[in-house]
Amino acid sequence: MHGTCIAMDGPEGATGVLIRGPSGAGKSDLALRLIDQGARLVADDQCVIERRAPAGGHGPGANRGAIVVRPPSAIAGRIEVRGVGIVSLPAAAEAPLGLVVDLVGPEAVERLPANGTTQIMGESVPRLALYPFEASAPAKVRAALRGAGAHAAENPSAEPTRAEPPARKRRVVLVTGLSGAGHSTALKILEDMGYEAIDNLPLNHLGAVLAEGDSDRPVAVGVDIRTRRFAAERMIEHLDCLWARPQLDVTLVFLDCESEVLERRFTETRRRHPLAPDRRVADGIAAERRLVAPLQTHAHLVIDTSTLSPGALGRVLGGHLGLDEGQGMAIFITSFSYRNGLPREADLVFDVRFLANPHYVPELRPRDGRDPRVAAHIEADPAYADFFERLTGMLEPLLPRYEREGKSYLTIAIGCTGGRHRSVMVAERLAAWLGARGRAVDLAHREAAAPDSPHNGRDSRAESR
Repeated sequence: MHGTCIAMDGPEGATGVLIRGPSGAGKSDLALRLIDQGARLVADDQCVIERRAPAGGHGPGANRGAIVVRPPSAIAGRIEVRGVGIVSLPAAAEAPLGLVVDLVGPEAVERLPANGTTQIMGESVPRLALYPFEASAPAKVRAALRGAGAHAAENPSAEPTRAEPPARKRRVVLVTGLSGAGHSTALKILEDMGYEAIDNLPLNHLGAVLAEGDSDRPVAVGVDIRTRRFAAERMIEHLDCLWARPQLDVTLVFLDCESEVLERRFTETRRRHPLAPDRRVADGIAAERRLVAPLQTHAHLVIDTSTLSPGALGRVLGGHLGLDEGQGMAIFITSFSYRNGLPREADLVFDVRFLANPHYVPELRPRDGRDPRVAAHIEADPAYADFFERLTGMLEPLLPRYEREGKSYLTIAIGCTGGRHRSVMVAERLAAWLGARGRAVDLAHREAAAPDSPHNGRDSRAESR
């Protein structure tokens, strides 16, 4: 969630205060003043929100604290101070959420407001609307936090307030990144997945488009340097406004690519780079990288398309942004050759070059790891059984933990020297093991369809189980 969180001493101990508001509203400024008065930083700019089962117990607040805030690991302990820069501070690893502070203008503050709440992951959390730049703002936050604790103490036997299940949020995906990195392809893939795809939409029209039409239909919008009056800072301001709208679930996808690959793509298609109509393509790419760099730091999902085919890009987008919410974490397994480089999209990489190599057996060399004779040769290696048992024993507890962290897509890469025997066989066995446990698995063999492979002509990338 976009916002800044601090931990303050409240009636029930250290309690998280989540400060929300658009860019420039004063979130970090208010957090700094509270930190200077004894609070501790939890996260600045972006917060990870988790819903945990109640710990049990009796008495005031026994069922509270189910919503926990922690920082993304990349920005833990750091806060942006305007005019100073990025500052490191002692920080709390996490804090149970006790109060949400929404920053508003002075005209929007009610003198005697009713007790307000907001819904965070299905739980009602006390909410304060506050103008942050008045001198008493930190004192008002402390008073609101005490009021929230007092309300809990007055109702010790009450369960946490539960409103009706929140309305289904509208999925919105914004696709941006470098020209030539697959922008149009990504929008077509998302359209095939069920999104309404809109390319090159002016930023000032975005709010109107989302307000009209079918409010339940997911939308994918392409925004890049071709967009009129494009500026990364303006786009971030629009994103802040969208992230603040509770009825929207907004994801920013940034498509990246190696400069050399982009140059080759522009040369092969004879297209001119939008920023270099009369200069070298390399100059345009370098200028665009500088222009869109702020967007990459704000993106929820960064995809490097340097080595991705359209089919592989579709798997990645489908795994992260698929509309079937009940399918659980999608797992993609690929075999590969170390000679041709690591798969850039891999989350976990395992090297099986220590296993017996069928390449040195003449009758097995032209076959690949899907052939039973090749598989039997590898299984005969005394190291194989122990390795596979340890591999699956490590993955079994890891997968549910990845899911609890919110990971929706996991890529496992198995590599060997040529990418056709040992890696293929282990990838096949691992996919079968995961499939037997009810996991959704997509399987591909990057190098297996070589010219002398008996499987040549069959699209190994289309296999799934």
